Amino acid sequence: MMRAVLLFGCALLVVARPDISEEKDVLVLKKDNFDEALKQYPYILVEFYAPWCGHCKALAPEYEKAAGILKSEGLPIRLGKVDATEESDLAQEFGVRGYPTIKFFKNGDKSSPKEYSAGREAADFVNWLKKRTGPAASTLSDEAAVAALVASSEVAVIGFFKDLESELAKVFLQAAEAVDDVPFGITSSEAAFSKHELGKDGIVLFKKFDEGRNAFEGEITKEEVLSFIKANRLPLVIEFTEQTAPMIFGGEIKTHILFFLPKSASDYQDKLENFKKAAASFKGKILFIFIDSDHTDNQRILEFFGLKKEECPAVRLITLEEEMTKYKPESSDLSAEAIKEFCDRFLEGKVKPHLMSQDVPEDWDKTPVKILVGKNFEEVVFDEEKNVFVEFYAPWCGHCKQLAPIWDQLGEKYKDHESIIIAKMDSTANEIEAVKIHSFPTLKFFPAGPGKKVVDYNGERTQEGFSKFLESGGQDGAADEFWLQDLEDLEEADETDLEEGDDIHTKDEL
Repeated sequence: MMRAVLLFGCALLVVARPDISEEKDVLVLKKDNFDEALKQYPYILVEFYAPWCGHCKALAPEYEKAAGILKSEGLPIRLGKVDATEESDLAQEFGVRGYPTIKFFKNGDKSSPKEYSAGREAADFVNWLKKRTGPAASTLSDEAAVAALVASSEVAVIGFFKDLESELAKVFLQAAEAVDDVPFGITSSEAAFSKHELGKDGIVLFKKFDEGRNAFEGEITKEEVLSFIKANRLPLVIEFTEQTAPMIFGGEIKTHILFFLPKSASDYQDKLENFKKAAASFKGKILFIFIDSDHTDNQRILEFFGLKKEECPAVRLITLEEEMTKYKPESSDLSAEAIKEFCDRFLEGKVKPHLMSQDVPEDWDKTPVKILVGKNFEEVVFDEEKNVFVEFYAPWCGHCKQLAPIWDQLGEKYKDHESIIIAKMDSTANEIEAVKIHSFPTLKFFPAGPGKKVVDYNGERTQEGFSKFLESGGQDGAADEFWLQDLEDLEEADETDLEEGDDIHTKDEL
């Protein structure tokens, strides 16, 4: 009798265990099986996605390929996915605010999952996860193992050490611990030393582009090794695509020079070679990026820089620090010498920021909502006798289109008011030094009086909410703290991917 009860109890446990199905080697996770998956698998990378998200659809083939590689190798690492639109409780629990969001869970710990920060090709996922779950550097016993790592990786860093206790070997391992998305190997093989022509201990970065390999020759410090890797791990010129975007935005180099060039141009290859020649002098200082100006997906980027397709080829430089600042060469010369001179002058602090502005429309003040551009902005908003309420918008922004009729009604209500002005500015075509715009729509109030004060509006986007704000002198609805998204969200939360009424703001789209 007791045996029957025990068997029945075990059967209940088996029946009650949540099912974890798979789609193309990716675990399909839901609220009722999420905890069970974390118990079964010590390492899980989880993608929170939306079925309608274009970025998620583009990611799927590489994500599935990575899942298959890891599964076939028998590693205790699995890839999973959560439909965040269906599993809203999970999405809320893990702070999902854009798609795709990818998080790494280790040993069942849900309290602080690690954000995935590397590229979006299968090899990027595999390398990142292996670094997170195994030794910082793989031990390569012979030349065949060295050759296999080099052949399987776009970039690999290998330490050749006869003395594994040397200072250089210790520094190499410290650097390996600090880099997540590049595989590291370490070898003492005489055959490997001979094959790769090393007469003494050293560090070599192998890559499948440009010169093919780089040998470390700096001081023996972790910082110097990391600087060496940063300077050489990327191509001299990297093309901007959905796959390379995380590498571009997530890298340590925050100064980027962009070359807008149509691939259809007859002299495309010659111009790209000139750009590449200029890039050789700025390794680790400026990231050189090529953008196909013909490609439909890149039109938003051209717009961000105030460029039209017919104005390309063209060069622009941008810094991605706390504020994104753009720079434009004075000359249209696209020779290697001219591009190098522009970059040198920028690094010497001799280039002024480039602020875009449309011409002032003749009828800018003839409508209830006044039209502002860069050239008339400060004159209007910092008039000490006027209270000016401005919407900073983007023509493509869905939220801005929803707000437009309400903003027009607000303008109509105050069109004859002696001290209140309702205005708007297209921030994709106009920039001002006094105010930096990071999301659309942004609403700011410039109260009358001296001092050029600015108040962020954070109340209801209704005519009643706006009116209360204005009648209170910019108090009722003012923001205590203005929220800004992280830079990675530039490609994670594309305006075209958001559902109607979704409350995620997007930054200026790069």
